[in-house]
Order: sequence, then structure tokens, then C-alpha cells
Amino acid sequence: MRVVIEGPLGQCWRLRAVVLRFSRVCIVIRKAAASIGALAFCLAAINPAMAQDVVAGTNDAAQEMPPGEEDEAIFAEPGQILVVATRIKGQVDTTLPPIAVLDEAAIASYGAGSIQELLAAIAPQTSSGRGRGGGMPIVLLNGMRISGFRELRDYPPEAVKRVEVLPEEVALKFGYRPDQRVVNFILADKFSSFVSDTEVRFPSGGGFSELEQEFTLTKIANGNRINVTAKVQDASPLTEGERGIVQPSAGTLVAGDPRGADYRTLIGDTKSAELNATLARSLGEGAGLSANLQVQRDDSRTLNGLNTVTLGGFARTTLLPQPITTLRRTTTVQAGAALNKPLGDWLLALTADGGHVETKSTIDNRADLSGLQALVNSGAIAANGALVPAAILGVAADRALSKTDTLSSLATFSGRPLRVPGGEVGLTVKAGFDYSGIESSDTRTTTGTVNLKRGDAQVGFNIDLPITSRKEGFGAGLGDLSFNANAEVHRLSDFGTLYNWGGGLTYSPFAAMTLSASYVAADKAPTLLQLGGPVTVTQNVALFDFTRGETVLVSVISGGNPGLVKERQRDWKFGLNWSLPFLKDSAFVAEYFRNRSTNTSNGFPLLTADVETAFPGRVKRLNGQIVSVDQSAVTFAQEKGSRLRYGLNIAGNFGKPDPNAQAGAGRPGGGRPAGAAAGAQRPASPPRAGGIGRSGPGGFGGDGRGRWNLSVFHTVRFEQSLQFAAGGPVLNLLEGDAINSSVARHSLEMEGGGFYRGFGLRANGTYTGGSRIDGSGAPGSTSLRFAPIATFDVRMFADLGRKPKLVEKIPFLKGSRVSLSIDNVFNAQQRVTDDTGTVPLRYNPGFLDPRGRVFELEFRKQF
Repeated sequence: MRVVIEGPLGQCWRLRAVVLRFSRVCIVIRKAAASIGALAFCLAAINPAMAQDVVAGTNDAAQEMPPGEEDEAIFAEPGQILVVATRIKGQVDTTLPPIAVLDEAAIASYGAGSIQELLAAIAPQTSSGRGRGGGMPIVLLNGMRISGFRELRDYPPEAVKRVEVLPEEVALKFGYRPDQRVVNFILADKFSSFVSDTEVRFPSGGGFSELEQEFTLTKIANGNRINVTAKVQDASPLTEGERGIVQPSAGTLVAGDPRGADYRTLIGDTKSAELNATLARSLGEGAGLSANLQVQRDDSRTLNGLNTVTLGGFARTTLLPQPITTLRRTTTVQAGAALNKPLGDWLLALTADGGHVETKSTIDNRADLSGLQALVNSGAIAANGALVPAAILGVAADRALSKTDTLSSLATFSGRPLRVPGGEVGLTVKAGFDYSGIESSDTRTTTGTVNLKRGDAQVGFNIDLPITSRKEGFGAGLGDLSFNANAEVHRLSDFGTLYNWGGGLTYSPFAAMTLSASYVAADKAPTLLQLGGPVTVTQNVALFDFTRGETVLVSVISGGNPGLVKERQRDWKFGLNWSLPFLKDSAFVAEYFRNRSTNTSNGFPLLTADVETAFPGRVKRLNGQIVSVDQSAVTFAQEKGSRLRYGLNIAGNFGKPDPNAQAGAGRPGGGRPAGAAAGAQRPASPPRAGGIGRSGPGGFGGDGRGRWNLSVFHTVRFEQSLQFAAGGPVLNLLEGDAINSSVARHSLEMEGGGFYRGFGLRANGTYTGGSRIDGSGAPGSTSLRFAPIATFDVRMFADLGRKPKLVEKIPFLKGSRVSLSIDNVFNAQQRVTDDTGTVPLRYNPGFLDPRGRVFELEFRKQF
């Protein structure tokens, strides 16, 4: 007898797992019956709900099947059970298993207001430990490239039916470098909503408030999409005085003079307005075209203190002619487009994204107070008496203008050109061109208008070669083994040619485990600003002098350094992804990284004694005290690092079944499918198979029970070192040396929560171990010790729209959600002390974390 089961890939894969586990029982039953009922009877002994689903053909547990098994699979004994499965529409076709998978119910359990918020909530799964790139994961939509994250970020999570988090190597298939993980969002086939989201934030310590209002329109139908979001934000300022910070004064303060701390902002006064719109159209036969436009205006006002003068030993401050202020207005216009079109068995993907950013700044200068000293010298006024306004002369403000233009374009052509015994070979070829231009002028410099331009033309390829395959029956006893190779060439108009190449192996000895190893070699050019940025001088910047053990206000010089050279990167990564057989709904992920870089371009490092010695002439002192520092970019001869990042994703269900689960309490979050009547929402989606894990936790069924998940990751650094100059001393950043800040050997991150009958609780936390920065040992020098710190954020929310009785009484609450968030629940502040146990002014908690504990109230209404 051979039982044939046809259906979605995930559904069939779930049956495979059960059949394999209980194959002996099924074989016995096979001899007694020759129908699907025999299989159902077999499953009934294991999971009655699943048996019922098999008979009805309506199993809704959508699990993903390991790559390479999408066509068909035979299990138990040969010729007994054949499962014919199809890949879920929108999945990424790769031999590498996902690190995490979320289905609709798991997505709803996060209570996020947008895809951007959802992505932030699952950061422990999406963050990369490779140590390269900007940290933001690469985002795909329905398994395809898009013009940029702007195109997707404002969609409500209710419009997403599945999220896949994939390892960095998958980025190569889409023309990107393997620097960040890949997150694939699979949208619902039909969806329509209009969302209003209001958020108010305020700290427990007072001092400022933030208000954000957002409106989002979303429609999805027949492969067409439209998303329009309007957002306004307003944040009030926070000053040093409101956090109790007192700067040292040059003399005795006079009663009645204004306090300078009240006019130095830690957080500026900001306002922002933004409009983001995306339109996508299906062109038929799997082809699609999308376009995005964003317009944004940001205004900020920061205070840099008061005009001060020392008169006869008294430190005088005045509000005249006005507090020293910096005003900045930034206007941003960005547009992007993407075309994905199948050409036979190949897929052509074209993307382009461009932007124009214009920033205008007005920077106040200090007033001329020399007239006051003349009056004191003549005896006309007392040094601690009333100041004469006529003797305070204003100085014209400086003005700066910066215009930045960017264009990024990429074309990829991917397919499977040939078949080898191990399966089909995957190939992606790419070509692209990027442009960036900066035009800037600043009255604080003598260089006039600066124009910087760079063009970057690139070509490259990526090839995936299967070697052995269980599916193909070639070397099946060894498992699945595949090889990857990639290379690309960049030609920069202002810097020359850069070469990037790499390769890797992926091995799956059995379905639940995947091992991987990859090597990346890359050249990197300094940025335009690092090479040729305008020279500017910023006054009154707080800086800690390790040589003298004091905090001082200095003038900081910043700008480009044309002497920077090409950086070379050589990285190894080894990974393990294992669905644990002894812990239900779990996945263990471990990754080891080793980075080696030479001639790295960096911002000027922390001013330790080693740094001052390595870069002579950068620091100017007067009577031993620092008065100015040149912080233009520098080159480090070599940097090395190695670390292990490992963690566990687990999930499950809890609570009693909900009798109303199938009765219809509204789609989680309040949305409805496109075309549904406003008064007839789609029935609630009960917790389904999915969640976080390699293939997503299963067994949630349709009874409306609650669900929970927990992700915990630990990073341990084995090496973090650098050399400023070839042949020079090696700085061990894990043992007291530093370039920007201290480096902790151990760090932890966690995220988890639960969701039950419309109520949710989410929590995330981070832990950073203790570290130190050693002093030089010279008289007056001091070391700094950074205590361990753990911070926790909590979010509680209630989907009021899932409460039928409440909605019946207050119809306005239909589709609404309220939430309370607390960032830094315990108001943890890292403690930094010197050799005497004193906290240096520069490391006052008000400087390190001025926000502290912050409460947020949110009301979200989906129409």
C-alpha cells in the first residue's frame, strides 16, 4: 500500500516528522488497512487533532520544510508513504535553513504597530555577529528584492502572514554582501486597513516628553499593493541642569547669574514630519513593479551654553545677547523602484534608489565680552555686580550648508543553468552602479565650498553547487552537502579598484541539523567624508583626559584625511543550526567569527596616552591642559577579532482552549481581508504552527490557547586587538586598552513574551559585562572601570478588538489596541569610576544615558 498526501509544503512536512517518529506503528497499521484512514488512525494515537485534519484535508499547521525537499519526499519504508509537497509561495529557495520563522499568530503575539517595530522586536534573531556592515538586516518581500526598506517598513504586521530570518550567506543570492542577515516578509494575498497610531513618551526622571502621531493606509489585492504613511513627531529638550550635571567653573559663581547647565541640552528640541508612499503593481506571470517616494522635514534646536567671562576671580554668565544655539533644518527626498520579472527559468531583478538630503545649520558664536573687563578695570562696575548690556557685543553666527545626493542601482539575473548528480546548480550574476556626491560650505572653515563625488561600478557572481543530496539519491548516506563561491569587482572613480571574493560549504548530516563554513575576502575604501570632509571647529566639547585624569572642555577639529588607504578584510565564519530533538519547538544556533583587517579607516580614537603617542601633533596643550584635539580620520595598521555567538530559540503554548477561538473575535490586531464588509470581520486566526525556531514550533492547533517564546543569545569575545602602526605595540582591547570605549568580553541579549486571548506581555533585555581602560601610569593618570550593566524593557498590550462584549458596549474600540511600554525598567545606569572610586564628569549617567527610564502610552486603532 502507498498512501499519497498532497498539499502545501509545510503541511506535508509536518506529517513527515510524525510519520518518521512513529514509523513502526504506521507500518503495522499499513498491513491491516489500505486507506488514508489507516494513517489517520495511526496519527490519532499521537495527536487526535492532526488525525482529524488529515481526514478532512484541512490541517492548518503550516510548517516549513527543509530546503531541497520541496518537490517530493519518500519516508518510512520505500513505497509505503509518498508526500507530494509544494513550496510556500514567497519562500526563499535556499539550502540554508532559516534561523527563525514567525507565522501570523506569532507575529500578532508581538503587538507591534509596523513591520519596522516588529523587526526591532526580533533583533536578537536578526542581528549579525559577523562584525561587518551597518547592522540592519537585508529585507526581502515575498522572496524578492525591493528598492529599500522604506518600501515595506510602514506596513501593519497584520498584513504579514510569515517572516523568515535567514543567515548572512543567503544575501549572496540577491546580489548583496554577506554582512547582514536576511529577513523575508511574506504578505497576505488580500488585506485592507487604515491605521491611526498615537504614542506619548515621558521619562520617570522628568525633563522632556515626546509625541508621535501616525496614519497608515494599506491595501493588498491580486498582487497589487498600496501603502501611504504620514507621520509627525515632536520632542521637547532636556538640559544638563535637569539631570543635575554641574560643569566646573573658572571662578566663583555669582548669585542671580543664570546657570549654564540650564542652557546646555543633552537632548535637543526636535520636530519632524514625514510622508512615505509605496505603489506596487502585478505585471502577470510572476512579474511585479514597485515604486516608493519619501519626503521628510526635520528641525532641531540645541543649546551649547551661555556667554561667560571671568572678572576678578568671578565666573560670570549672561543670557545676552542670547544662549549659544545651534539651529538645524534637514530636508530629505528619497525615491526608489524595483522590477522583478521571470524570464523563462530565470529571474531578472532591477532595483534603483536615489536620494537628496539638504541640511542647513546656524551655529551661534560666543559674544565679545571684552568690554566688561574694561569696565571692571576702570572701576565703572564691580566684578560681581550687574553687567552692562551695552558692553556685551554679539558676533555673527556661522552658517553651514550640506547637500548630499545618492544613487544606488543593481541588476541581478538568477536561475539554475544546469543539473549535476547532487541537484540543480544555482547562479546569480549582478551588475550595478552607485553614485554619491557631497557639496558643503561652512563659514567656520577657510576652504570654501567643498565638492566630493564618487562613482562605483560593480560586477559579480554567486554560484551554489550541490554535491550530495538525499532528495536526489546521490550520496544520500552522507547527507546534503553544497558548495558556494562568489566574487565581485568594484571600480571607484576616486579611489581605484576593489576586489571581493569568498566561498563556503553547507552540510546537513540529517534534516534537523545544518553546519556551515564560509570565508570572505574584501577590499574597502574610506568614505568620501573620511577622505575629504571639510575642516570644522566645534568649541566646548567635553573630553576626558586620561593623562591628567580630568574632564575638560576643548575645541575639536574634524574633517577629512586624504592620506587614508585601502582596507583589506579577511573573515571566517562557522555556524551550527540544530532543531533540538529533546526540547520541543526549539532551535539552537551557534556561530563563530574570526575577523582580520589591515589599514582600517577610523574616526579618531579615545584620547588615551597610547593614542596621543601614536598620533603626534593631534593634541595641543596649554600648561599641561588640553585645549584642542584634531579628530580627523586616521588609519590603523591592523585589527583582529574573534568571538562566539550562540543562543536558543524556544516557544510553546499554554492556557485553556478558548471556546470563542473559531467564533470570530477579529483578526489579531483588528485588520480584515480586502473586500470584507466592515461589519463582518474575518474570524480570529488561532495560534498556528510557526513561532520562533528553525522550522517554527508546531502543535498549537486551532483551540485558541496562548503562546509564548523566548530567545537568549550570549556573545563571548576571545580576541579584540589592534595596532596603530605596523611593528608597533599591540593593544588588547579586552584587557584595558581602548580606542573608542571599553570592550566587554561577555554580553547577553534576550527577548520573549506571551500572548493569550488578546493580552500580551513582551520583554527584552541586554547585559554587558564589566571592562576597564587602563591609565598610562604617569603621575595624575587614572584608569577607568566600567561596571557590568543589565537593562530590561517591558511592553504590555491589550487587543481590545478581540473582546466581543467590550466592542458591543463601545463599538469604537473595534480594531483597537492599547499598550504601556517601559524602557529601562530598573533605570539602570552604567557606573564608571576612576582609581579613587569617583565618577568622572564625562561619565556622569546624565551624559551616558540622559533618557533613563521612559514610559510610553500607545493607542492604535485599525479601521
